[in-house]
Formats: sequence, C-alpha cells, structure tokens
Amino acid sequence: MPTTCALCRRVVPDGKIDDPQVVQRHHLRPEERATSPTVTLCRPCHEQIHAVFTNAELRAEYDTIEALRDADRLRGYIEWIRGTDKLDIRVSTSDRVRE
Repeated sequence: MPTTCALCRRVVPDGKIDDPQVVQRHHLRPEERATSPTVTLCRPCHEQIHAVFTNAELRAEYDTIEALRDADRLRGYIEWIRGTDKLDIRVSTSDRVRE
C-alpha cells in the first residue's frame, strides 16, 4: 500500500518502499523516544527537518506536524518538494543547527 508523507503529503509508491529508508518515522519530541508520538515521513522531509531545526527547537516549538508544516524555515522546501518525485536529495545542515 502506498505511503503518504505527513509533511509534504506526497505519496511514496509501493515500488519505492522496497528501500527500507525511503519512509521513516519521525519522533515529534526528539530524545523522548519512549513517549514521543511519531509521524511517517519521506526521507527528504525527515532529513530537511533535522537540517534546519535543533532537537531543542523541535521539542519546544515544532512538536506537531501542523507546526512543522507552518514553519517559515520549511515553507519554501515544502513547496519545492511537492513538485518533484525525488526521494533522495542533498541536504545541508544549517550553521545554526550545527552549533
């Protein structure tokens, strides 16, 4: 059965799901895995979230899929990814997240 990414809402076709990393679970409250709710994301969206937000920001401000969809830092990315079928992208972690 195809899987829909909770963030970008793209459908990942069954044929792509053979790659075990193409669909990933994202813990909405990082570092609280035992109790954190999760959402299903495509690999690019999961990588992008962790490239632009620190775990502290995710816990404090972006612990729902709605908050992530509304985040200014993801708005342009979501618009772009919805127009492509790419499941592998190059993601650069922002300097602010690295610190």
